[in-house]
Amino acid sequence: MPSTTKMHPDELDIDATLVEALLCDQFPRWAGLPVTRVESAGTDNAMYRLGDEMVVRLPRLPGGAHQVGIEQRWLPRLAPRLPLAVPAPLAMGEPGRGYALPWGVYRWLDGDNAYDSPLTELDEAAVELGRFVAALRRVDATGGPVSWRGGPVAGNDEAVRAAIDDMGADGTLDAVAATAVWEDTLRLPQWDGPPVWLHGDLLPGNLLTAHGRLTAVIDFGGLGVGDPAADVMAGWTLFDAETRGLFREAADVDDLTWARGRGWALCFGLTAEHYYRGGKNPVLAAVGRRAVREVLTEYADGMRT
Repeated sequence: MPSTTKMHPDELDIDATLVEALLCDQFPRWAGLPVTRVESAGTDNAMYRLGDEMVVRLPRLPGGAHQVGIEQRWLPRLAPRLPLAVPAPLAMGEPGRGYALPWGVYRWLDGDNAYDSPLTELDEAAVELGRFVAALRRVDATGGPVSWRGGPVAGNDEAVRAAIDDMGADGTLDAVAATAVWEDTLRLPQWDGPPVWLHGDLLPGNLLTAHGRLTAVIDFGGLGVGDPAADVMAGWTLFDAETRGLFREAADVDDLTWARGRGWALCFGLTAEHYYRGGKNPVLAAVGRRAVREVLTEYADGMRT
């Protein structure tokens, strides 16, 4: 039986038995180690802990096939330049046993995701994650793949407006305010600098914590180059009015990049809450709802000053 309930018609069947068989065929030195599913609200990959020191990561959807190769190639080059721990690739597996995609084995990173175990030292985390974003941006981006969030946020206009219409109609969203912020975003000048590295998906589920402190950044499936604005959406998906400025200062971004980042936070928040509500994925719906609330509250506060 599959290990998870399918959320997408193209989702692949993955369970511990499959993982054990793939390891036995391709990496027999690890055969026999215990394989245990890692619970996650993530939608792109299934993860299985392998023994005490490793984790196996397998794309759930055909569209995620390229992510493993990107992580395997680029993370070892980026890691020495980054101030927080990131996954260390150990091996790349090939399709087999009816599973049609490449997959990877990584070193296990201790900690809990920041949704299940929230940060309690937000001031410290804001500075550390901001420095991480700035350090990633400074690494030479020559030859890097284009991030799926590296282009203009305006490419999501149809999905954002559909979310505003639906949630405004059912009373769960201030559609007038959301539309105003979104249209402000669409009027912003676009990134005109050279492409830079960005993680692309700095959500609470992709950050690890220990004792309330930020310890690692994981899930680099969106890693690539482009406009750095998407990485500063963490200012609204993770931080609050009191700590957002610390994150911005450490991330060292200009006014326009920060404003586009707010647009990305609104875009993610609206589309995530709209798509995942109703029990489809309560975690991502909640993260989306929080991002929308933070953006609209900040916008309303700005209108009053």
